[in-house]
Amino acid sequence: MFAESMVAVSHLPAVELFVAQAGGPADRTLLVIHGGPDWDHTYLRTPLDQLAGHHQLIMPDLRGCGRSTCGLLDDQYTPAATTRDLIALLDAMGLGQVDVLGFSYGGFIAQRLALAAPERVRRLIIASSSVLPVPPGAFDGWHERSRRLAAESAVWRDPSLSGPELTRAAAIASAPANVWRSQALPDYLNRLARVHFTAEWMRPWRAGILPPARPEDSARRLAAGGHSLLLLHGRQDMLFPATLIEAAAKVIPSAKAVVIEDAGHMAHLDHPQAWLDTIAQFLA
Repeated sequence: MFAESMVAVSHLPAVELFVAQAGGPADRTLLVIHGGPDWDHTYLRTPLDQLAGHHQLIMPDLRGCGRSTCGLLDDQYTPAATTRDLIALLDAMGLGQVDVLGFSYGGFIAQRLALAAPERVRRLIIASSSVLPVPPGAFDGWHERSRRLAAESAVWRDPSLSGPELTRAAAIASAPANVWRSQALPDYLNRLARVHFTAEWMRPWRAGILPPARPEDSARRLAAGGHSLLLLHGRQDMLFPATLIEAAAKVIPSAKAVVIEDAGHMAHLDHPQAWLDTIAQFLA
C-alpha cells in the first residue's frame, strides 16, 4: 500500500527524509508527523492506512530518525530544523496546503509548522500531545502511573545500555505505560519490533542543548491563527494529562477536544476504531 522513497529537503547540511506515501487525492493530503524522536513513523501506519484512497498519506521519518539522514552534528537536531525540513518536503512533493497530524513529540512539530507556515496547513490534529505546558505535580498521587513507569526508569539508569539499544529498551519497558488496555500490549510490542530506532536526538537532549519543542505561548498563537484544530487524546495518557487538552479547547475557539476513555498515550492502539473515526469525521 505504501510507496517508499527518499526526498532531499536540505543541502547544508545534506538531509534526505525517508517518506512512505499512500495514494489518494492530492487536495486531500494528510501529513503525519511521528513522535519520539529517535523513533520512526511505522507505529502509526495502522489504523491510518485505512484513510488511504480517500486521503493521500505522507508519512516521513524526521531527520535523525528511522531511515532518514543521520550522523548530523548535535546542534542540527532541533525542532526548528525539523519544521524547515517538512516545509521543504511539501515543496519537493508539489503540495500546497495539507492537513497535518502530529503525534506526541510530533504534535509540537505540527504546531510549529502551523505557526511558521499557516498557509500550508488546512486542518490540524494534535494527537497524544499538548499545546499547554505540563505543570509541576500534574501526575501527583497517580500510583498506577508510577508502577507502570518503574521499568522504564530502570532502563534509563542502566549503564550497560547506550545508543539505539537504549532507545529500543526504553520503548519496550515503557509499553505498559503507553497502552492502557492489556489486550493492546502484544500488538504494540510487535510494532516496536519493527521500528528503526536511532539515538541521534538523545545526544543533544542529554547534553542539555536540545531546544524546547513546544512553541512558546502556543495556545494563544494557535487561537489567533484560527486553524480548524482537533485535540485527540487518551484519558489515561501518562505523558500529557488529558485535562490539558480540555483546558486548551476552552482557550482556542477553533479547537475541538476529544478524549477517548480507557486509552493511554497510544490511544490509536487501545481503541483504534474510535480514534480513526474521530479523525475521519474531522477531515470529512
